[in-house]
Amino acid sequence: MVLPILAMALVSFAIAFFATAAMRSIALRLGFVDKPGGRKIHPQAKPLGGGVAIFLGIGIPLALAIAAPFLINGQWLQGLVRTPGNDLAAYISGARQQAPLGIGMLLAMLAIHLLGLRDDRKALGPMVKLVVQLAITAALVASMELMARQTPSLRLRILTVLDTAGMGAAPSIILTVLWIAAITNAFNFLDNMDGLSAGIAAVCASAFLVCALSMGQWFVAGALTLLIGSLLGFLCFNFAPASIFMGDSGSLLIGLVLGILTVRTTYLPPGQAFSHRWYALLAPVIVLALPLYDLIVVSAIRLYRGKSPFVGDTNHFSHRLVARGMSRRTAVLCLYLIAGATSIAAILLPRVQGALAAMLILVQTVLVLCVVGLLEQHPLPPEARGR
Repeated sequence: MVLPILAMALVSFAIAFFATAAMRSIALRLGFVDKPGGRKIHPQAKPLGGGVAIFLGIGIPLALAIAAPFLINGQWLQGLVRTPGNDLAAYISGARQQAPLGIGMLLAMLAIHLLGLRDDRKALGPMVKLVVQLAITAALVASMELMARQTPSLRLRILTVLDTAGMGAAPSIILTVLWIAAITNAFNFLDNMDGLSAGIAAVCASAFLVCALSMGQWFVAGALTLLIGSLLGFLCFNFAPASIFMGDSGSLLIGLVLGILTVRTTYLPPGQAFSHRWYALLAPVIVLALPLYDLIVVSAIRLYRGKSPFVGDTNHFSHRLVARGMSRRTAVLCLYLIAGATSIAAILLPRVQGALAAMLILVQTVLVLCVVGLLEQHPLPPEARGR
């Protein structure tokens, strides 16, 4: 699967790269820009629309991948394309079975992307955005649950073990919607410095890709590959100093896609019972430890000060690193390394033997976050105080 994975990554990279270059010019002509002022730390107006490029980089190949199994004959290609076990027909059959999930993902991506575009063009109220996000996520999870009655592999839920608690699927569905919404907003919160949200998303997606490949989850692996390629294509223009921003149309999108794919990824090794390897389910929390930490801490600070958790400010960890004297580029690279450290630990988690080793990995992640917490004790820059 190495060559197909590389091919998909190159296709999504190329689409996002050229689409970002095009959107940079189009946005300037349309006046679709992010103006400086207030909490904004960039000194001059920057074009928006990078989110469009990310959407196209993921959406176009994904749509083609969904359509392809219905347009080609697996038996005809069997002798032309070598696959593991030379069983391309089986792969095509599996792709057809996953098509409803792919279509549902595409529709949810389009809806959240349009929501972000509308907010980028003219700011919506934070509660409006949250309600729409929850509605989009709930519609996707509910529709997959209905289809799972006929095809169980389409189910999109976490902690299905809760189904035996006497309340049916409701607790699992609610937690799934909240989880995906939390990841969506975590990456929206991270979009506060050049290259930060897209870069952290690429690091986390790479960790999930390793997990998916090791478990033989080809649909999830393919979607993650498209996400990574698209993010890297966009980062060519967004890494500091950025010449274009993704806006909410991009940050909400990558958060939604990652949230969905973390739910779809299997973390238990084949043949292992939940009771024996329950700690494997902590893997996505550890991979996403840094975005979730930033979401929780920043929200808590805003609530403590009597402000809405959805109103932007400069209380993020990245801003505090800059307050310590780091350049913005160095601060972003520092956050990449922190996310990489927790991600590597999470990759190992499903493979360790025994709860003690798993707890050591969890403690390691907590210690990394404690270092982050200590670095956050530095006072904010004067212009950010009181916000």
